[in-house]
Amino acid sequence: MATKSDPNYKIIAENRRARFDYFIESDLEVGIVLTGSEVKSLRTGQSNIAESYASVEGGELWLINAYIAAYKQAGVFGHEERRRRKLLVSRKELARLWQAIGREGMTLVPLVMYFNDRGMVKLKIGVAKGKKNHDKRETDAKRDWNRQKQRLLKQG
Repeated sequence: MATKSDPNYKIIAENRRARFDYFIESDLEVGIVLTGSEVKSLRTGQSNIAESYASVEGGELWLINAYIAAYKQAGVFGHEERRRRKLLVSRKELARLWQAIGREGMTLVPLVMYFNDRGMVKLKIGVAKGKKNHDKRETDAKRDWNRQKQRLLKQG
């Protein structure tokens, strides 16, 4: 992934809740098949991946329920806002993802959608396992303790 100082690198949408709701085991950068009006809409920053997920169906990887707002200037040549979008990944990675979902009970969660250094739309998906409520409380307690530590170090 490109560095944040790169002028072409721009985050389009981020799923901040994913790290709270899931243990992210690994992540993977994938391409996404989009129409022209979808790319233009993404350039204006009108999208949401918080409620979406990825799924392996028919030997292909799909992004389901991701929202990309309609591009008004496209007129009748626009796109459906919540359509299924194909994700581009190598066969080897697809087999690994299929195995993680099927055997290990993992979930594919979109983490970040962004323009890379070449201006292409990329999606970072995480192979994740769901957290229970006690795990979420533990995560909150660790985060609060780290904040308190930082405050104490600044004062002292």
